Amino acid sequence: MRNICLLGATGSIGTQVLDIVRNHPEQCRVKAISFNQNLTKAIPIIEEFKPSLVACGENIDIGNLRQEFPGVEFVKGMEGLLEVARYPAPNPVVINALVGSVGCLPTAQALKNGRNVLLANKETLVIAGEIIMKLAEENKARIIPIDSEHSAIAQILIGKNSSEIEKLILTASGGSLFEKTKEELKTVTVAEALRHPNWQMGAKITVDSATLMNKGFEIMEAAHLFKVPEEKIAVVIHRESIVHSLVEFVDGSVIAQMAVPDMHLPINFALNYPSHKPLVPRLDLTKIGCLTFQPVDEERFKTIKLARFAFSKGGFYPAVLNATNEAMVQLFLEGTVTIDRIESEIASAMSDDSLMNSFRNLTFTLENIMKVDQDVKNKIMQKYKR
Repeated sequence: MRNICLLGATGSIGTQVLDIVRNHPEQCRVKAISFNQNLTKAIPIIEEFKPSLVACGENIDIGNLRQEFPGVEFVKGMEGLLEVARYPAPNPVVINALVGSVGCLPTAQALKNGRNVLLANKETLVIAGEIIMKLAEENKARIIPIDSEHSAIAQILIGKNSSEIEKLILTASGGSLFEKTKEELKTVTVAEALRHPNWQMGAKITVDSATLMNKGFEIMEAAHLFKVPEEKIAVVIHRESIVHSLVEFVDGSVIAQMAVPDMHLPINFALNYPSHKPLVPRLDLTKIGCLTFQPVDEERFKTIKLARFAFSKGGFYPAVLNATNEAMVQLFLEGTVTIDRIESEIASAMSDDSLMNSFRNLTFTLENIMKVDQDVKNKIMQKYKR
């Protein structure tokens, strides 16, 4: 029996994790969860899965929850997230389905406690990949990716020698706005941006998919996870979202992983790694008919170039990249900025020498990464919310 500590239980990934637990009660149970503000979703989860520990967002009144669920321990804020990550349970597995840089410290806490982390939170490796991978190695813990692209690569590489890898190829659906011109982006509504053609995801990742920032992040993640140089990681547009990633080997052969676009599959694989266990729905290629691939126009989607630049610079550059993106996506979702401003603001931050020099004397630690993250977000919010 595996005891699951689930960070981000009410989000898109979190609820799909719970689907799998619900269908396999003999294999795993939920011991600790976190949620931020969504009480409407959280209360039924607590009632059904009966976790021993629940971490809530800072604005939640846990007094009422303690009265309603007297057998459950309730905690709040970042310290609450850390308690979920280290909750004492036999055979524990931590699933990090948080969105944003808030997921970084809980991942680190779980690894420090020697726990395997099933990672859906992109930002952990984007802003602190070097530190996080070192923590995993030092504590003999494993990071198993839940992202469909990285899950695909992990599946392909089982039993393979890393010296055989020539190139990793990440596929990108192109998101909801792929056909839009630069000029048309200025009038895109939030509803249009959130209308992804293939995937059902949370708002932030859907916007990242529309700008292809998610693919820039995934390049950075893949470099850390699979110890492959960034320049050996390519991206191709694949609108059907059937091929989730490919690996080219030194002899020229290419192996692809295919499946229907359903996050239950990579979650199920991560929970059972390195085994494959039964799951539906199944892929029927005769119904798909045709699979298409095309190169990425990096002049149209400069976010990928910006991500490569941040990764090559290292240090706090990835944290600045991510913080700028997080803040700008939030502002777009609130209706404060247009979606085209996300890319231009990131480009501005990456070339702002005075901004980057202000962090020059900081030691590269998790604490300082989070300081840079908050400083950059505050600066952007002050700029647009005067």
